[in-house]
Amino acid sequence: MHLGPRRLSFLQGVLAKPHLGTFGRLRALVRGSELWLIALAIGVGVASGTAVTAMSRFTQFLHQTLFGIASDARLSGSAAIDAFPGALMPAVGGILLGILAIVFARRLKRVAVDPIEANALHGGRMSIKDSVLVTLQTMISSGFGASVGLEAGYTQISSGFASRVGLAFRLRRNDMRILVGCGAAGAIAAAFDAPLTGAFYGFELIIGTYSIATVTPVMAAALVSVLTARALGGAAYTIAVATTADVGAIDYPIFVLFGIACGGMGILVMRGVSLVEILFKRSRIPAPLCPVIGGLAVGGMALLTPQILSSGHGALHVNLLAQQTVDVLAGLLVLKIVAAAVSLGSGFRGGLFFASLFLGALAGKLLAGFAVIVDSPIPIDPVAAAVVGMGAFAVAVIGGPLTMAFLALETTGDFGLTGVVLAASIVSGLTVRETFGYSFSTWRLHLRGETIRSAHDVGWMRTLTVGRMMRHDIRTISSDAAIAEFRGKFPLGSTQRVIGIDPDGRYVGMVLVPEAHAPERDADADKTPVSTILHYRDDVLVPSMNVKDAVAVFDRSESEALAVVDGPANREVVGLLTEAHAMRRYAEELDKVRRGLSGEP
Repeated sequence: MHLGPRRLSFLQGVLAKPHLGTFGRLRALVRGSELWLIALAIGVGVASGTAVTAMSRFTQFLHQTLFGIASDARLSGSAAIDAFPGALMPAVGGILLGILAIVFARRLKRVAVDPIEANALHGGRMSIKDSVLVTLQTMISSGFGASVGLEAGYTQISSGFASRVGLAFRLRRNDMRILVGCGAAGAIAAAFDAPLTGAFYGFELIIGTYSIATVTPVMAAALVSVLTARALGGAAYTIAVATTADVGAIDYPIFVLFGIACGGMGILVMRGVSLVEILFKRSRIPAPLCPVIGGLAVGGMALLTPQILSSGHGALHVNLLAQQTVDVLAGLLVLKIVAAAVSLGSGFRGGLFFASLFLGALAGKLLAGFAVIVDSPIPIDPVAAAVVGMGAFAVAVIGGPLTMAFLALETTGDFGLTGVVLAASIVSGLTVRETFGYSFSTWRLHLRGETIRSAHDVGWMRTLTVGRMMRHDIRTISSDAAIAEFRGKFPLGSTQRVIGIDPDGRYVGMVLVPEAHAPERDADADKTPVSTILHYRDDVLVPSMNVKDAVAVFDRSESEALAVVDGPANREVVGLLTEAHAMRRYAEELDKVRRGLSGEP
């Protein structure tokens, strides 16, 4: 990579400063050169691959020990489990989670920041301690059979480590966000042995954009993470799908409609998780006991079929290869949805990434089965439909149509089928956005009161508040004062506007100086009070407003400047903000974001 004269001069200057110390010089190099940021991304990739391998092996060890499965078998692929102790294992896991909740009650009172929230609101800042705790909860949940996946734990610990590295090197906000995206990309890439899937997971879901500045470090992290996982023993969720289906243009309308259906089912899953969570809260059952009850319910369903246990990796392979009747597939689809909703709603930790892939595969097989029943003139290959369903359902719940399209490509190697997956995924995502508006992660944030829809960086907007932008050198006058008195204190040209206050010092409106000096007011200027020419009586700002909300108030009031009061109750004036200054600061910050996305210094 070519280094420009300014960057080369900077690097030479850094190396020539021994007082910085070794780590200080290294930190300066990372902040000053994209090459060193890529080196950090590679390190994050190694850590991600190692973490994914360790977590998957530990969870598999728990499955072997607790459920008595073979070392090369998957829990959800088992034909059956013992009623005792197998069906009780999810409840035992719930007991452990309850103990953790009591031991770490203070830390668990605050919700751990996940990679999406970190990049959207906190400039990539995550707590490594919270991430470790979430990862431990996820391994217990999945290891003891709860119907959740490990992907949330993979991305949490990998992105948390990346954030900690970024904080150590005091990276700029945009570089921090990129490094957090590298951690998540490496985690998903290693989990599925799919570097393109992992990279676009980082672009679409964690960083929120694909740009020149992000492509090299994210791709490097994803590739290195996959190579690390392979060197340590292989990927956790290698999906091998062989299909010989000849997908043509005639199949697109069917699968586009299927994508709409997957979008609707994805919304039902997300609503279902929230409904179960609400029911547990309203039941007034102590929080540490909720996972125990949820575990008993999941264990009971596992007696019907173990395919609902854990993430469903083994069950996915079983159903891709097996010939199942429509009623069996429909029953399994419903059971898996209920098991996942009960698991997450009762307090188990984990994600719906792989669960959504499994549900989509079941939905695809159902579509193929119904086509046979109704004697459809267009034959639908069950495996091809399952792959399309995997992508469309996962986009409905998780998001990221390109992520799922690349997963289909890296899974099947079939470019024709990948095009159909992309079409169905786009339609599925559009259906969810237009009718629901959230992915599973952002929906959970919405329930906590946040309004973010993606990982796109809006944190800077929240920190650019009215309190930071306002002027403190305000001019005031009592609303009882006569206009003549006002003219004496504020002659033309002295200022443009003066804030009117009542005898108690509260805001009552704004006086425009040119209007007070208008000739038509000369006759009764000694008798007429200022209160008769006050404007914007109800249009005020408060210091906590962000710049976006402030601009909205300016648009509504059609004012060039507004008073800033301490709150709606006291209405004590603390400053003044002009629309021009707010828009200028807004434009400056937007330009910083634009330059960060394009890789400009």
